[in-house]
Amino acid sequence: MEIQVRQGDTLWYYANTFNVPLSLLIDSNPSIIPSSLNISQTVKIPGYRSYSYQIQSGDTFHKIAAANQTSLDNLLLLNPSIKPTLLQVGETIQIPERVTKPVVNGNQPYDFQVLSHHLNQLYELYPFIRRETIGKSVMGKDLVELQIGCGPKVVHWNGSFHANEWITTAIIMEFLNTYLLSLTNRETILGRDTNPFYSEVTLSIVPMVDPDGVNLVLNGPPEGEFGERALRINNGSTDFSGWKANIMGVDLNKQYPAKWELEAARKPTEPSHRDFPGYQPLTEPESIAMAELAEARSFEKILPFHTQGEVIYWGYEGLEPPIAKEIVYEFARVSGYEPIQFVDSYTGYKDWFIKVWQRPGYTIELGNGVNPLPLSQFNKIYQQSVGIFLASMYM
Repeated sequence: MEIQVRQGDTLWYYANTFNVPLSLLIDSNPSIIPSSLNISQTVKIPGYRSYSYQIQSGDTFHKIAAANQTSLDNLLLLNPSIKPTLLQVGETIQIPERVTKPVVNGNQPYDFQVLSHHLNQLYELYPFIRRETIGKSVMGKDLVELQIGCGPKVVHWNGSFHANEWITTAIIMEFLNTYLLSLTNRETILGRDTNPFYSEVTLSIVPMVDPDGVNLVLNGPPEGEFGERALRINNGSTDFSGWKANIMGVDLNKQYPAKWELEAARKPTEPSHRDFPGYQPLTEPESIAMAELAEARSFEKILPFHTQGEVIYWGYEGLEPPIAKEIVYEFARVSGYEPIQFVDSYTGYKDWFIKVWQRPGYTIELGNGVNPLPLSQFNKIYQQSVGIFLASMYM
């Protein structure tokens, strides 16, 4: 929601009259110098939207403000050209509305189009979200990173490294919306005040690493050469439910130089619906973008979300730091998931991250069953994972 600056207004006043944290207001308006607002300058108010209302007989601004649980001055801020003493029946005004309910519904087939729609809604409501396109998929879809917060501790989450694990994106987006609501409305999550996280933590989120693959699993092969190639790799079958790879048949989570040669020797040697690590490490644009992101951001810890198994993998060759064990046991406590330090599988994003930086990395396997997990598990998975999201910020 946008308002126009008046003589004598300050961001501190807006934060108080709309009851939103000043830090969120400042970060929602990065081009504005807080100490020198200019009259008629546009200011974005996070966590609010407006709707149109037609003046009825007997209406006054006082009555309208009271009926809509807003202040008279908030109403005036949103309608600078309206003269309150000269309201005309049929005249249209804007009424501010605090957003208290989520706009993201993760409990649905969650393809790239659904993700893009939800991201656009969140950008509009929460302009303190910083967004960056970190690369393009094989088919040219934007690989989007979101950043939230301004703290020195940089924590990374990602989902849908594997195409038929798209429910991980839906879970991340559901929690993200809950977190944004808690920040703007000063509410707790599981009894924990989240506002300190904003100044302590910078969240880096790539909600969908493999958008081409996710769309292939959910919507079938696209027209043209990419779809034809995928059908050939899939032996002509239009059932792509078992497809883990990107559109080129490369498993993006087997693309990283952490015992890559060992994995390549025992995995498919040509493009496949799953497990083909490529002809060499870091050949695919999606895996390259994620590697470059880690190098650019200096993450304190990473949490790639996968399915399935209700386990958390947290080690690589003993290179993980001692704090990694303390963190994973907190993840296990709040989720009920089993921590597993070592497993005979390599070349993953988590493995490479631990190898290069010796910092905590966790592959979190949500849910149980056969991928793609059914949406009937969505609510259970979400409840199991909320504590992990929170703990990744406070640990």
